[in-house]
Amino acid sequence: MTTTRIDRRMAKLKAEGRPALVTYFMGGDPDYETSLSIMKALPKAGSDVIELGMPFSDPMADGPAIQAAGLRALKAGQTLAKTLKLAREFRQGDNDTPIVMMGYYNPIYIYGVDRFLTDAVASGIDGLIIVDLPPEMDAELCIPALKAGINFIRLATPTTDDKRLPKVLENTSGFVYYVSMTGITGSALADTTKVAEAVNRIKAHTDLPVCVGFGVKTAEQARTIGASADGVVVGTAIVNAVANVLGPKGEKTADPAEAVATLVTGLSQGVRAARLAPAQ
Repeated sequence: MTTTRIDRRMAKLKAEGRPALVTYFMGGDPDYETSLSIMKALPKAGSDVIELGMPFSDPMADGPAIQAAGLRALKAGQTLAKTLKLAREFRQGDNDTPIVMMGYYNPIYIYGVDRFLTDAVASGIDGLIIVDLPPEMDAELCIPALKAGINFIRLATPTTDDKRLPKVLENTSGFVYYVSMTGITGSALADTTKVAEAVNRIKAHTDLPVCVGFGVKTAEQARTIGASADGVVVGTAIVNAVANVLGPKGEKTADPAEAVATLVTGLSQGVRAARLAPAQ
């Protein structure tokens, strides 16, 4: 597989001796134009990798905040085609920041796998995180995505034991996303000592970077997690920053992109303060 923007960005950050800040937002929340302005604001605020959420009507692993964001986006008319369009428009001004699309398989299946991968490559998508496709279903999307030059990023959890881990990592590329606790998104922060142990355990099985998510909300938490991880993933806090400037009828009480940028700037400072030891 050819080198992707994700591979290049992770290698660059490793050389700099610091973890990546991976930021998730929901495509189309609260509307298309606003979410495009949020996406454009992320790299300027210090995001290293963008996770672009694909809204879906029946999410299984998402907490209340991300579910609500998805419903707002769908209500505003967001579709998978429009989510790809977001990436295309973003790419007109930024050809370097990696974009990972994250969501569920159903919308892609309906769209058509071959058509989706063709359009994803044309839109500048670098990776996919599809939370409801286990390794046993790699032939569905994972293998075709890798052939198309798109990283397929797999989730590992505290319940992924050493027997299961090699199977999970088999066709994973780009990075491994370690979900630091069981349960839904937006839960409390995991025990950082256990996170460090889990990262080391995963690294015993793979040379890929390990990014840790679920529960990170503050710069201090980002710094703490970033001390042992190759990347810190923040999602619910960003989605909440958008929701917090929306009134009861969805009207904007302040600029969502500005609210997100303020949060991400702080998180970025936390990640940069983590300072992983430079690679030997």
